[in-house]
Amino acid sequence: MAETLSMVSFEDALASYDPVMGLEVHVELGTATKMFCGCATGFGAEPNSQVCPTCLGLPGALPVVNATAVESAVRIGLALNCSIAEWCRFARKNYFYPDMPKNFQTSQYDEPIANDGYLDVEVDGETFRVEIERAHMEEDTGKSLHVGGATGRIHGADHSLVDYNRAGIPLIEIVTKPIVGAGARAPQVARAYVAELRELIRALGVSEARMEQGQMRCDVNLSLRPIGREEFGTRSETKNVNSMRSVERAVRFEIQRHATVLTDGGVIVQETRHFHEDDGSTTPGRVKEEAEDYRYFPEPDLVPVAPAREWVEELRATLPELPSARRRRLQAEWGVSDHEMQSLLNAGAIDLIVATIEAGAPADQARKWWMGELARRANEDGVELSALPITPAQVARVATLIGEGALNDKLARQVIEGVLAGEGGPDEVVEARGLKVVSDDSALGAAVDEAIAANPGVADKVRSGKVAAAGALVGAVMKATRGQADAARVRELILARLGVEG
Repeated sequence: MAETLSMVSFEDALASYDPVMGLEVHVELGTATKMFCGCATGFGAEPNSQVCPTCLGLPGALPVVNATAVESAVRIGLALNCSIAEWCRFARKNYFYPDMPKNFQTSQYDEPIANDGYLDVEVDGETFRVEIERAHMEEDTGKSLHVGGATGRIHGADHSLVDYNRAGIPLIEIVTKPIVGAGARAPQVARAYVAELRELIRALGVSEARMEQGQMRCDVNLSLRPIGREEFGTRSETKNVNSMRSVERAVRFEIQRHATVLTDGGVIVQETRHFHEDDGSTTPGRVKEEAEDYRYFPEPDLVPVAPAREWVEELRATLPELPSARRRRLQAEWGVSDHEMQSLLNAGAIDLIVATIEAGAPADQARKWWMGELARRANEDGVELSALPITPAQVARVATLIGEGALNDKLARQVIEGVLAGEGGPDEVVEARGLKVVSDDSALGAAVDEAIAANPGVADKVRSGKVAAAGALVGAVMKATRGQADAARVRELILARLGVEG
């Protein structure tokens, strides 16, 4: 992207300017039906197969509020330490866009269901409080598909298609107050906040919050102000950032871009921006509207929502163990450091590890495989750990095979590779690839004898009492057996052959 050229460094940007962030996170609720009608919400259905007159905005169709969505909104608000409104209502947010069939979005404006909360996040061992302005209910839009261009965007496309299956799916939009004081840690704070929020949403059971499927999306508002000045600068809004890593990269890029424009004497344009996964840059979208441009007015077809105080308190009593308390408990159980626990959170690995342990794996093995081989693969593929085509139960089975002595680490990596490649479960991959550890003495004996014969100098060292030298012979046998030998048994056989006690 042209805008990535000749930008000031991140360090130089922070030497002159103080970043101010605002994060708007949209969460698709995991309800069976849409926000204002009875259409199904399943992901991946045939385009326009989950629609009706109401979510298509046809004349005469009337909406009805989804009670489960309201309950989910209240539970989210409570978990975010918000005040729950005693009375709130929906509004019409008017704008024309092809994926909004009614030409307005049913949302909440000045009367949200929850407001004035906070969420504490950990960054570099320190707690940073992110204050929540509001959490409000609304409906999602449809999805546009631009066909014929190179980028998937409207510019250069031959034509566009619209899928309205997503139109009307319940959303909760969680809006922070301006986040100030993060300084050079602003990208990390943004990532930590989104990670913590995702953990909280999942703990509540109101959404799977799968960012790769658009179930949770973040709009990153950012501005810079000269250090020492109180007045905020002009902000940009990077839309629909769909991974924690991308949120961090978007904040970092926008800090550098804003600083470059301001240093060169330019003016920041208040606009939306598109984030590009390939290089971490952003490009202009459209000039950003102000609230008055949307011509909000109360939704005439919906009655106000007035959560009874008794009901709200009943819901408060049902809140599960929240992520921060759960992490402290798991950290104590697993015996890991603060730094390692933060790494597990940043990687989105905690739930996967817990599920792997519940499926029968030792805790250290579960952490080892998710944060080692699988994290490496996810990073190479540019996806979240949870998006890898392997289940916690399958990882647990690999750990069990290692514990039984049927696999060693080298073979286990090959098994995981096979599972990820779609070759079946761990046992199927082991069978198809012939990956079981060889521990039978008769099968290993010949390889041991060949290794001793081929390395007489090493054998003599072992005979003279230098037992550590046996490692070279073990390595030779492992190489000859393509890593399938039981290394511990090989060592025992070598020492026995050479008349040395281990």
